[in-house]
Amino acid sequence: MLNAFFKARPRLRAALVGLAVSAPCFAVGVGQALAQTPNAVATPTFTSDRLSVEVVGTGPDVILIPGFASSREVWRVEADRLKATHRVHLVQLAGFAGEPWTHDDGPFVAPMIEDLARYIRDTGLDQPAVIGHSMGGLSGILLAQSHPELVGRVLSVDSLPFFSALFGPQVTAEMARPFADQAAQSMLNPDADAFRASQAQGAIGLARDPATRSAMVDWSMASNRQALAAAIREVMTTDARPALASMTTPVWAIYAADADGGPPAAMADAMWNREYATLPGVHLERVDDSRHFIMADQPERFAILVDRFLTE
Repeated sequence: MLNAFFKARPRLRAALVGLAVSAPCFAVGVGQALAQTPNAVATPTFTSDRLSVEVVGTGPDVILIPGFASSREVWRVEADRLKATHRVHLVQLAGFAGEPWTHDDGPFVAPMIEDLARYIRDTGLDQPAVIGHSMGGLSGILLAQSHPELVGRVLSVDSLPFFSALFGPQVTAEMARPFADQAAQSMLNPDADAFRASQAQGAIGLARDPATRSAMVDWSMASNRQALAAAIREVMTTDARPALASMTTPVWAIYAADADGGPPAAMADAMWNREYATLPGVHLERVDDSRHFIMADQPERFAILVDRFLTE
């Protein structure tokens, strides 16, 4: 059954197994945005071997977490838009997009969450808003579950509290473990040419813009393979749903639907409503004509939703 699911839904398969390397927020030239951005520098009051943070702007605090294998540059245009009114904290996760990785095959998620919490405490942030895409959205939810006193609100961008629910409503974390191991091996085993080809193929289903897809592949190729394997294995076996019912942090979850090659609206509605059903007060909103990278495929709509999320 799971084989059939994967064959029938390649777009969802790509999102699940970690081809989500985050696209630029707006449909401007990715290469131009990268060329104009200096190397990010960790804040002087915080050091970590799990993540680094670049800070721009002044105002209420917003933390931006990229997805699997992504560079913080995925958020650059959105950060430039927000920095006039907010202090924006652009996270870069260790092992992704050229960031150093020193932890071999793991663990990945739990130590990263704890260092995000430490960053908030050490830099004196007052319940910042947290926005995360894909794996970054799951990270935001886990952070709010583990440290509710530190997080003001969470915006989850095309992310589920249990990614392996894409296999079906009956799947548990334990049932997903063999497939998580396979996904991890798919990060480790291919040579460079084969890995690039697989990333390029997967990117087609995740964003519309060719420049965006190219950047996704480049970031994936610059990532540490052991970090990718550790992260995807953990993401596929991390189920945040049991703790949803007790959450008090406001959560918005926006998700994509695309009649032209992406998840149909009815299927996306059913999935997100089912998976977030126990979260009190969750705000769910579908973004049509978009694939997994909403910020790239529907930039104007995305900006409007971010502004509403930050003010309502």
